[in-house]
Amino acid sequence: MKKLMLLGSGELGREFVISAKRLGCQVIAVDSYKNAPAMQVADEAEVINMQNANSLKRIVKKHQPDLIIPEVEAIHTETLAEIEKSGTNVIPTARATHLTMNRDAIRDLAANELKLRTAQYAYAESLKELKEVAQEIGFPLVIKPVMSSSGKGQSKVDKPQDLKKAWEFAKKGRGTRVKVIVEEFIPFIGEITLLTIKQQKGKTLFCEPIGHIQESGDYRESWQPYKMSDTLLKQAKKMAKSITDALGGSGIFGVEFFLTKDEVIFSELSPRPHDTGMVTLISQNFSEFDLHLRAVLGLPIPKIELFAPSASAVILAKKEGTPKEYKGVAKALEVKDVDLRIFAKPQAYKGRRMAVALAKGSSVNNARKKALKASKEVSIRF
Repeated sequence: MKKLMLLGSGELGREFVISAKRLGCQVIAVDSYKNAPAMQVADEAEVINMQNANSLKRIVKKHQPDLIIPEVEAIHTETLAEIEKSGTNVIPTARATHLTMNRDAIRDLAANELKLRTAQYAYAESLKELKEVAQEIGFPLVIKPVMSSSGKGQSKVDKPQDLKKAWEFAKKGRGTRVKVIVEEFIPFIGEITLLTIKQQKGKTLFCEPIGHIQESGDYRESWQPYKMSDTLLKQAKKMAKSITDALGGSGIFGVEFFLTKDEVIFSELSPRPHDTGMVTLISQNFSEFDLHLRAVLGLPIPKIELFAPSASAVILAKKEGTPKEYKGVAKALEVKDVDLRIFAKPQAYKGRRMAVALAKGSSVNNARKKALKASKEVSIRF
């Protein structure tokens, strides 16, 4: 039985733990607050500040895991590198975790070393610098903290007068670094996540592309498959393999791209299951969580099959409070081929993702309509 330590215990971690328990693994779920979603289904739990080096070292020494599996960005990655050198396997690697948890590092790797097509970008560490680079790049533009997750702190800026507000918003993103990446705004026709699976032995595998819609950098809907030309899909796969090969290790990577009429543009990468990939809980024979587990354990991965066009739609909290009941569940589940995942987060705040509706349909549009309808049926009683 493999002992896994999960760093970050949100809804993605919860589904990963469920997959791990099905194959007999022991899981220690770690996060910064008690009763996090993954903790509720894990064997043991630890509450620590994951950006504190001593705390990380202490729990690793205490539990002696076979694998450390990061699920969030806010981790002291330098300590992960030390732990890896001492003999504990970090998924996919400590270097990959560090690079992808810092947008400047992964962007520089993609654009400068691998020569992948990216948006024009620059960095700023003060409001003064931000104003300077914004003038060079031009408006509209997108501002993101270099260390964050799920779009926290991200905003689109259309005019110079809004830069100060965007700078203050970016500083609230998760992470410890006061630095932002400033990107040209790409007038894309679509955004996709290409789930890319690196195996310990065997070729790199890909799931069908996932389309998604974001608001303020955070996902609201996703669907699979995203219809795109064979030429653009081939470009995306080539770029995804290039950057995941450079990062090394094994596991699933959520590689995000902007699509224009004629090209694929690299956006970001997560070295773990991706929030937009929750649609795979209903769309595929193996969810992204099953695939991540099999890859990191070195287990065989048979053919990945898409059952039907599928979609997901998030359910957000409308206010702060402690959830007491989820109403409308029965109504949401009346529709054929609809399912729900309630994350059981102990605390809500306005705009926090609390659940997701999943649906299969006769077409992507049909699945999206069903997922959205189901998501609107569910409300939270505080």
